Amino acid sequence: MSAVEDLDRHFREAVAGLRSADAAIPLRDAGGLDTGTALALFDAQSESRHTDAAARWMQQQGRGYYTIGSSGHEGNAALALALRPTDPALLHYRSGAFYCARARQAGGVDAVRDMLLGVAAGAEEPIAGGRHKVYGRHELAVIPQTSTIASHLPRAVGVAWSIARAKRLGTECAWPGDAVVCCTFGDASVNHSTAAGAINSACHAAYQGLPMPILFVCEDNGLGISVPTPHDWVRQAYGSRPSLAYFAADGCDPQAAFDTAREAVTHVRKNRQPAFLHLSMVRFLGHAGSDAEAAYRTPSDVAADLERDPLAATARLLTAAGILSPQQVLDRYDEVSGRVFAVAKEALESEPLTTAAQITAPIAPRRPDLVAATARRTTEPPTAPVGEPVTFAQAITHTLADLLGSHPEMVVFGEDVGRKGGVYGLTRGLQRRFGTARVFDTLLDEQSILGLALGAGLSGLLPVPEIQYLAYLHNAADQLRGEAATLQFFSQGQYRNPLVVRIAGYGYQRGFGGHFHNDNALGALRDIPGLVIASPSRPDDAAAMLRTCVATAKVDGTVSAFLEPIALYHTRDLQEEGDNAWLAAYPPPADHVPIGRARTYGTGTDLTLVTFGNGLPISLRVARRLDQEGIAGRVVDLRWLAPLPLDDLLREARATGRVLVVDETRRTGGVSEGVVTALVDAGFTGAIRRVASVDSFVPLGKAAQSVLVSEADVERAATEMLSAGPRTQR
Repeated sequence: MSAVEDLDRHFREAVAGLRSADAAIPLRDAGGLDTGTALALFDAQSESRHTDAAARWMQQQGRGYYTIGSSGHEGNAALALALRPTDPALLHYRSGAFYCARARQAGGVDAVRDMLLGVAAGAEEPIAGGRHKVYGRHELAVIPQTSTIASHLPRAVGVAWSIARAKRLGTECAWPGDAVVCCTFGDASVNHSTAAGAINSACHAAYQGLPMPILFVCEDNGLGISVPTPHDWVRQAYGSRPSLAYFAADGCDPQAAFDTAREAVTHVRKNRQPAFLHLSMVRFLGHAGSDAEAAYRTPSDVAADLERDPLAATARLLTAAGILSPQQVLDRYDEVSGRVFAVAKEALESEPLTTAAQITAPIAPRRPDLVAATARRTTEPPTAPVGEPVTFAQAITHTLADLLGSHPEMVVFGEDVGRKGGVYGLTRGLQRRFGTARVFDTLLDEQSILGLALGAGLSGLLPVPEIQYLAYLHNAADQLRGEAATLQFFSQGQYRNPLVVRIAGYGYQRGFGGHFHNDNALGALRDIPGLVIASPSRPDDAAAMLRTCVATAKVDGTVSAFLEPIALYHTRDLQEEGDNAWLAAYPPPADHVPIGRARTYGTGTDLTLVTFGNGLPISLRVARRLDQEGIAGRVVDLRWLAPLPLDDLLREARATGRVLVVDETRRTGGVSEGVVTALVDAGFTGAIRRVASVDSFVPLGKAAQSVLVSEADVERAATEMLSAGPRTQR
C-alpha cells in the first residue's frame, strides 16, 4: 500500500469511528469557528489533501513534476480564514490548504486547478505560467515564492514596512492601510541566517516605534527534511524576543489554530507591531515524493503523527457540533476527491511552454520609448545649474535630489546615508531637504536592506537603496538572484520589483581598502537573468544613467545594479594634474542613456580599446600615448555590463579589426569573458586580446597595484597586438 493510500485509509477509519453527536456542542461554545467557516475549513483541507494525492498520481502518468505536499499542514487553512483575502501573504511550499481557503474567501478562483496546472507545468497556470509550481495569485494577494529556504522573509518585512510608509508619503500602496502581512515558513527555516536577520529587522523597527504589521508563522512539524528540530527550540528562540509578541497553538486542532491565529492577527492589525505565531504541525508523505521516511523515522513516530491528522480533527469537530454526520463527512470528502481528480486529468492534457521566447518573456520587459518619456518628465527644476562642471560624486548627489523631487514615491536608504550623508558624502543634504521618511539610515544588514527594497517596490514605492561596498553585496546576493530577479518570471509580470541598487565598488583607491573596500568581483551579478548592470565612469554618464535606471524601474519594474567606481568619485583630472578633464557638465534633466548603449572616444582605425569603470581613464591615457607614437585608436566605454551593448561593441570592433578588452575585474569570471564571447558569437573574426586583474583578492596599500590592471599592462598588450601582424577582419 502506498503512503497516499495508507493516509487515506487511516482518515476513513478515523471518521468511521466517530459517533454522530447525541448532544451537539455549538461552535460558538467550542471556539470562534461558526458553521460556515468550519465547513470552508474542511473543504479547503480536503482539496489540499486530495491535490497532494493527485500530484503523485500525475507523476505516475508522466506529467507531474512537483510532489512536495501539504499533507499534515492543513491547519494553515485556519490561518487563512483568520486573515482577510486582501492581506498580502508570502507562503512557503506546504501552503496548499491556506491557498484553497484564501480562494474560497475571495471567490472566483479554482485553487485546485491552479495548483494542479502548476504540478503539470501547464502554460495556462495563472501565476507562473508553467515555469514553476508556486503558490501565488494577484487576485488573492498571494505573492509567489520560490523554494529557497527563508529567502522571502526580508521581502515580507519590506512589504509590512511599506504599508505605513506609503500612507505617510501620500502615495498609493498596493495593500489596504490596515493590512496584515502574513509570512509562513518551516521550523528548520528559523535557523537560517536570512530568517534570523529578517525577524531581527522587524523587531528592530518595532523597537523604535515604527509600524511593522507582520505576522511570522512558523509551521513546526519537527523536521527539516530528515533532521529533527530540537524539542522546544522554536519557543526558546522566539518566545521572548523584544518587540515580538509570541502566540502558540496546536496547528492540528482546527479550533485552537483558528482561535490563536485570529488572536495573533488581531494583535498585529490593531497594534501595527510584529507577532510570531508558532503552529505545531505534522508532516505526512515525507518531504517529497522521492523521500523514504523509513530511513530516518520509526513506525511509532509515523503512527503518532497519524493520530494528530488535522483533517480528521476537523471531521471530529464537525460531527461533535452536529453539522455533519460521519457518513456526510466521508461523502463530502469523496465529492472533493472526485472533483480534484477530474481536474488532474484535465491538467494532464494542458499545454506546456515550448519555446525559449515563451519562457523568458516575463524576465526583462523593455519599453525604451516609455522609459525615455519618463526620464524626460520632471516636476522640479534641477538642483544644480545645467552645464556646471561637476565630479562624479556631485553628479550622483544632484541626480538623486532631482529624482526625489520628481518621484514622490521614491525612497533612498542604506547604512549611513541619512544624517551623515553616506561614507563618501553622496547623499549629504538629502535627508534635510526631503525628510526622514524618504531618506533614512538602516541597520547594518545587507539582506535586510535589500529585503526592505523588495517589499517597498512590490508595494508601490520606488526604492533606491545603497550598499556601502561591493564586497558587502555578496552577503545578500540571493535577495537579488533568488527574489528580485525571479518575481516577474514566476508571476508573468503580475508582481514586480522596481529597484535600483546603488553600489560603491571597484578598486584603485589609493592608500585605503583591502579586499572589502577595493572589491572587483562581479561574477555574482553577471549571471542573473534580467538584471541590468550599469557601470558609469564619467559624471555626465552617471547622472544620465541613474535617470534611466530609475525610469526603467518605474516603467518596466526593472531591477538594476548601479555600480559606482569609488576611486572616481572625487576625481577631477585625467591626463595631468590640474587639467580638470574628468569633470563634466551636469546634463539637463531630460538627458538619459538608453540601456545597452556604449560611448566611443576617438575615431582611430588601428585599435579598439573596450573597457568600463576605472578602465576608462586608464584606456584614455594609454590611447593618448599610443596616438603620440602614431597609433590611432578609439576607446569604447561599455557603460552597461548587462545587457552588453552588443551592436555598438561590434560596430567599433569592426572599425579597426583589433580589440583589446581592458578589464579591471578578475580574469576568471570577469567582464572581459562576456565581451570576448559576445564578439565571437556575433561572428567577429578580427584579433581579440584582453588584460584583466589577477585572480586574487585585492590586498591593502601599494600591493594592490600588483594585482590590478595597470596602464603599463594595457600599453604593453596594445603594442604586442599591433606588432603581431595584420588584422583579419574589420
